[in-house]
Amino acid sequence: MSAAVNAPMAVSTTRANLDYEDYSIYGNLSEDELIQMVIERSLSETCSRQPHLSEDICDTSQTPPNTPAAAASQPAAPPLQGQDSHGAQRPATVPKCHAPHTTSSPSESQNETENSDGGRMKVLSWTRRNGMVQVSLNEVNMTAETSAIWINDVRKLRKILEEVPLETLSQPNQAGWTYLHEAAHAGKRECLNLLVETLPKLLNKRTKIGETPLHLAVARSHVPCVRCLLLAEADPNIKNNLGETPLFNACEKNNVEMVELLLQFGAKVSMATFEGMTPLHEAVTHSNLTMCELLVDAGANVKTKNVYGIDPLFVAAQAGHKETVDLLIACGANVNCQAKDGATPLYEAAKNGHEDVIDLLLSHKANLNLTNKDGLTPLHIAAKEGHSGIVSLLIPRTYRMIERKTGISPLHLAAEHNRDDVLEVLIEAGFKINTMLKHRDGSQANDDRCCTALHFAVRNGNVDAAHMLLEAGADPNVDTFNPLLVAVRHANIPMLTMLLKYGANVNACVPTFPTAFPGAILFCIRQTSILKLLLDYGCDANACFNCMYGSYAHPPMTSRRAIRCDLDLDVPEDLHGRATQFCDFIADPYYSPWAGPIIDCLLDYTGPVNLCSRITEVLESNKNWEYIKDKAMPSIRLTHLCRLKIRQLVGNSMLRQMTSLPLPGRLINFLFYDNEAQYDADSDDSCDFV
Repeated sequence: MSAAVNAPMAVSTTRANLDYEDYSIYGNLSEDELIQMVIERSLSETCSRQPHLSEDICDTSQTPPNTPAAAASQPAAPPLQGQDSHGAQRPATVPKCHAPHTTSSPSESQNETENSDGGRMKVLSWTRRNGMVQVSLNEVNMTAETSAIWINDVRKLRKILEEVPLETLSQPNQAGWTYLHEAAHAGKRECLNLLVETLPKLLNKRTKIGETPLHLAVARSHVPCVRCLLLAEADPNIKNNLGETPLFNACEKNNVEMVELLLQFGAKVSMATFEGMTPLHEAVTHSNLTMCELLVDAGANVKTKNVYGIDPLFVAAQAGHKETVDLLIACGANVNCQAKDGATPLYEAAKNGHEDVIDLLLSHKANLNLTNKDGLTPLHIAAKEGHSGIVSLLIPRTYRMIERKTGISPLHLAAEHNRDDVLEVLIEAGFKINTMLKHRDGSQANDDRCCTALHFAVRNGNVDAAHMLLEAGADPNVDTFNPLLVAVRHANIPMLTMLLKYGANVNACVPTFPTAFPGAILFCIRQTSILKLLLDYGCDANACFNCMYGSYAHPPMTSRRAIRCDLDLDVPEDLHGRATQFCDFIADPYYSPWAGPIIDCLLDYTGPVNLCSRITEVLESNKNWEYIKDKAMPSIRLTHLCRLKIRQLVGNSMLRQMTSLPLPGRLINFLFYDNEAQYDADSDDSCDFV
């Protein structure tokens, strides 16, 4: 439980007629302090009623089995269930509430409990739900032996040991705990010393999860108990069910005093867990230089790898502890060691932004051109994580041939993760802007099929990064899926305008969905303002009316509703080998409600055209659209025909530059369909300003 629980606490009782109070004063206690308070409070509030050892005594329905209250009610109170330092879930060690140490008849047990002041106790317990701490008082059963241990009453415990047969005292509970485990876990050295003298055969007894009393004393950082057990010749090299020794647990606790004590009594420094983790791995994780020196001086192997191929130097570089890295290198650690995924200490230091560690590793000739299984170097990962200082440090020392070999440029990663500062550094360093990405695992499944850094920037909507790349010479037309299509789909008008000014192909098509008209129109059916922008920059409106069937009947349509959201489209079986026509697309029931405004806008950018039977049918389906058919008739204004001819002669590439030429503003507005109201007021043959 966090030591900073300041949330309001609700108080409840789980049995009738039990007193309760506000325990908010305990909100800032640590977990260890709270457990100790629970036990002592419970022992001090023994009920005056006669105890009973029947099964209904230990009603745990109101007390979760892994709460401190449940632990306090056990003959052997194990630690709370939790996780170890590697994230592995520890097995639950809380036994079922009963009296496992009592093997005599119920009547004898009752008398023994009465004579030893055992029996029912009022136990303070708590649970936390949704930030609220609920405190309750429960009646539970606690044996006389457990009671004596937890209050460290050596005199009472000695009397019990003299009266109860050793065979009875030696019996473990369902979790495999003995009274030695109880005393070691509780940190009661005097009681533990007495139990060790009385029950020496239980000194190395293991619980169901393989923990000895020494394991428990170390896990609770009870140094006096650890010393007591070691002096009694407890074995410091027994592993629990996770393969952890007491020395490993002491390193987990970052307790230098316990590590030194265990080493003095023969703890082996290179015993690894079942995952290959050694005490040195754990000490390095905590960046504890003193502990690392103790282990190394005791003979710890600095090159030992865990099951993932990770050695202590790798962990130290990952943590960014320069002194520990220096110590391990001085003791013979390999600066170019690689984990199973190919990552090196230098890679990890670059990933986590530890520039001082990188300097140290490079001074010991670390190879910064080693790649991981994805083909990434330390430079790549530094660019991905946005460490511009490290990128500047690594650029002069990284071979550019690595980029060509792996097919991944740091530019790709910087653009993909919006690292604009890194992007600027890489551009200034001369990295090739138009490097094509070799598709890695999963990238082919990306619906945008990104190939260039520019495409990543457009997909992310990062206008600044895209402008930076375009200014540096990025080609907006080399990707399989043109970035312009992505900008249209995202309705990103600033991005779209910028791409058009830098020469993006306004007539680009979707490769996986071939059409007989510009593919960008697929994604702006509901955005006529975007469609007009595309048409202003030369989108081919005439292609929308080139129907192969003309006034004849069209074949039945196939719905293409998926077009509205995805670029990675599956071509219907009946369309393989031929491109979809605009009339088939716009007549689809999903898109036909917007057909009128779209066709109306397209006809503004065409001369006289023949409307096919399907488009005519669509327009006639809505009486408000009947006027649109007149726009396709030959009687079109002369000024409009002149405008179309000028735009045709100028070409798309020059249209983008028209605004920068010394031309009359009225002419520019005319060519880009501005001030239409003024032109409508003019006579039909008035084009003297052209």
